[in-house]
This record gives sequence, structure tokens and C-alpha cells, in this order.
Amino acid sequence: MSAWQRQLAESLTEPAALTERFGIDMTDMEKVVQRYPMRITPYYLDLIEAPGDGIWRQCVPDARELLPSEEVADPLDEERLSPVPLVVHRYPDRVLLLASGQCAVYCRFCTRKRKVGCAAMGVTQQRLEAAINYIARTTQIRDVILSGGDPLLLEDEHLESLLGRLRAINHVEIIRLGSRVPVTLPQRITEQLCAMLRRYHPLYLNTHFNHPRELTPEAFEACRRLADAGLPLGNQTVLLRGVNDTPAVMQSLITGLLKMRVRPYYLHHMDLAAGTGHFRTRIETGLDIVAALRGPVSGLAVPHYVIDAPGGKGKIPLLPEYLLRLGESALLRTPAGETIVFPNCEM
Repeated sequence: MSAWQRQLAESLTEPAALTERFGIDMTDMEKVVQRYPMRITPYYLDLIEAPGDGIWRQCVPDARELLPSEEVADPLDEERLSPVPLVVHRYPDRVLLLASGQCAVYCRFCTRKRKVGCAAMGVTQQRLEAAINYIARTTQIRDVILSGGDPLLLEDEHLESLLGRLRAINHVEIIRLGSRVPVTLPQRITEQLCAMLRRYHPLYLNTHFNHPRELTPEAFEACRRLADAGLPLGNQTVLLRGVNDTPAVMQSLITGLLKMRVRPYYLHHMDLAAGTGHFRTRIETGLDIVAALRGPVSGLAVPHYVIDAPGGKGKIPLLPEYLLRLGESALLRTPAGETIVFPNCEM
């Protein structure tokens, strides 16, 4: 068994294990885990310094995940935009291919928490065949983003088979990987994996660091291997209340990422996914953070602050020309000129 496979095998999946380690009664979390699975690798668990800190909040179940709310299970309307299982086709020239239903750590703020790690996220060979066939016959698709779940949880040979089939499609120009394993399971980024990935360029990888304490020596080495294999690395941070919602924390994160050859790409405002409302900040919080970063840090390090519009309408840059009013609700103007009302309040 490899080091990364051992990490997965030894991951915590029951709240009782947290009681033993931290001395906190987690009995009430059993109901949460029955609805939204829990998995924490030993590596990521060791980054927790105290209950309630920025690492704990990202991976430990919270009773607020089950509170009634007006949020919806599928805020980005991915099911409607899925022409075949495992494919989300929102933009004309690119698609998401949900290549895996598993993650090394199940993030409590996940947009797809309705199905990641659950039976609803079944990735079968039959579904993958249908997905690849759809991409092959839809000639306007030039960009395929492997997501999930986490595509880097696939074994090397399975991932290579998938990459090879996509690369054989003439109109597919680039392939992107969306993976959090450099953050939660850096042991997965082996020299063998990187040697294989090198064969399928142009290949890009976007990862998902949210807190400076995730920038460990192990994560640094994982990103070095990927960058040395020729993969341009980007980072998509989610703005999370109690995790990274201050200028000081965000500055430490983004400057540290550049040292690791990872360019900050997006700062996402929280999606309106059921069970995640306790993470959401006001839009002003994100605007103030980005304003505080401009000047003190290089423009290379400042991410684009965006909202993924509800209903699958795409990303809206949070800039003055798109933001009509702030208050209890924000009125946002999409690039297409449509106005969207978005909640703008903390719980």
C-alpha cells in the first residue's frame, strides 16, 4: 500500500474519533454525517491546532449544516445543465467532467455536498463512456475540466486512460484538473503521477488552498513536482467566515502561494448551497479584503473576486460596474446584462 493509499485507509470517517482526540462530545454530529459524509486524512487532521480553528471548520461536521434554510441543494443548476451523467455543460466551449465521486477530505462548504461521497455521485464505467462520447461528438468543446469529487483520487492507470481518450479527441485543446489533494493529501502527488501527467500537455491544474496553515512543506513539495512536470498551477480560494475572512489571513495565504509557484486565480464568494450558510460573509467583506491587498502585494497575487451566479448563469466579477447596490440584498449585473438579486447577510 502506498503512502497516499494508507492515508485514505486511515482517514477519520466517524465523529467519535474526534471525541477521542480532542475531548469534545461529537454525538450530535452523527446525524450530520448520515446526511453529509465525513472524511479527514490523518495528514489534514494534524493541521488542526484547536477545535474551531480555520482547519477544523473546513473539515469537521457542524450541526448548522442541517438547519432549515432557503438555500438549495444544487445552487448552480448543474443537474439541468447535465446533458449526460457526469457532464456539466454551462459554457459553449468547455465542460466539467465529474471523473470521481470521492474526495480525500469532505469539505463542509462544498457546492456539491448534496452528492459527493454519496451514492448519488456514482461514477461507473458506463457513465464515463457516455460522458466521453458526448465530448467527442460535441465539436464546440475545446476545454475539459476534470472535477468531481477529486480526479486525482483515481489510480494512475485509470487517470491516464481517461486523459489519453480525451487527448485523442481532436477538438479538445486543453485539459484542466480541479484537485484539492495538494492541500489535503499531498502524498498523492508522486513522481510517477507527475511523469504520467507530463505526457498529456497542455494540462493545467487548479487547486484549493484556503488557509495559510495549509501551506506545509509537504504541500510545497507536491506543488513543486507538479510545476516541474510543466503544469501551470492556479488556486481557487473560497471566502469562508471564520477561516480566511480578514486581509491579514488572505495576504499570508496568497503571498505564500506564489512562493509555491501557485498563482491565486479566483476568490469565490460562497455559493447558496444547502448546509453551508454559516460560512457565508457579506459581499463587502470580500471587497474590503481585495481592496486591502491592492498595493501591499503584487498584482500577480491578487485573485479575481467572483460570485457563481445561481441558476447556472456563470461567474460575475465583483467589481463596481457589476455591483448595483449593497444592503440586505446585493443587486448584481451579469456580463450578459441580466440583474440578479443575491443575499448579502451573515447569519
